[in-house]
Amino acid sequence: MDILTQQLINGLVLGSIYALVALGYTMVYGILELINFAHGEVTMFGAMICLAVIGALVADGTGMNAALIVLLGVLAAIAVCAALGFLIERVAYRPLRRAPRLAALITAIGVSIVLQNLAMLIWGKRYITFPPLLPIVRYEIAGAVITNLQIFIVLLSCLLMAGLLWLVKQTRLGRAMRATAQAQDIAGLMGINVNTIISITFVIGAALAAVAGVMVSAYYGLAHYYMGFMLGLKAFTAAVLGGIGNIAGAMLGGLLLGVIESLGAGYIGTLTGGFLGSHYQDVFAFFVLILVLVIRPSGLLGERVVERA
Repeated sequence: MDILTQQLINGLVLGSIYALVALGYTMVYGILELINFAHGEVTMFGAMICLAVIGALVADGTGMNAALIVLLGVLAAIAVCAALGFLIERVAYRPLRRAPRLAALITAIGVSIVLQNLAMLIWGKRYITFPPLLPIVRYEIAGAVITNLQIFIVLLSCLLMAGLLWLVKQTRLGRAMRATAQAQDIAGLMGINVNTIISITFVIGAALAAVAGVMVSAYYGLAHYYMGFMLGLKAFTAAVLGGIGNIAGAMLGGLLLGVIESLGAGYIGTLTGGFLGSHYQDVFAFFVLILVLVIRPSGLLGERVVERA
């Protein structure tokens, strides 16, 4: 097996997931200049809700088609996470919109901890496995192996990212979002309902996070109440790498981070003479974060910050 090709494939799959989660960070930051550290937990809720619905439908024994069961689980996860994103913005962040940024940041961390503990109360501390409902087909490409699940994850991620770019660049809603990001007060004077636009931004980000959460649980075969913490930090790193506040940057940062992490996991043992194993792959993500913050804090595609009136 070609290790380089295999790790590149794994990196693209992982990077696609990071990019979806990073979009939620970058959209919220672009409009509110707020780092929503609860976003990783929203991703976790998406995975847990999907597995709960799938488990209930399988246990019911209705003989429903496996693909339909998974689809219903995904739709339930999107609906719950979208409502959760709306609730977080309305209850936790909107009252602090005019407050110092530190207050909103501390609140975001608090919301993250609350969601973690809520998930632990509902589902417990045990790992929840993703049932093997759909067959896994393996294909060999240039000495590496890729599965139909990996192909589906990459294609769906690209489709969702392209759809989001179209929404932001080509629709009235997208223009309203960009206007709100430039100057909330002026956008309000032009007739844009700023509160609604901000809520919609949180809802869209949460829906994408739900899909990413289902992808993670399907890819690794399990979900856990603590899974959102590390995933959220890595997605935040991807957003910073690409240029936080820049949608295309979040996509690029996610893909690059996934590839860097996978290559690091594949070669770290060789580079260190076996001293470090592949389980140290998380080190690479945060090394990239430190490197970017030192060398280019605005990120690869970062935009110049505009002072608001």
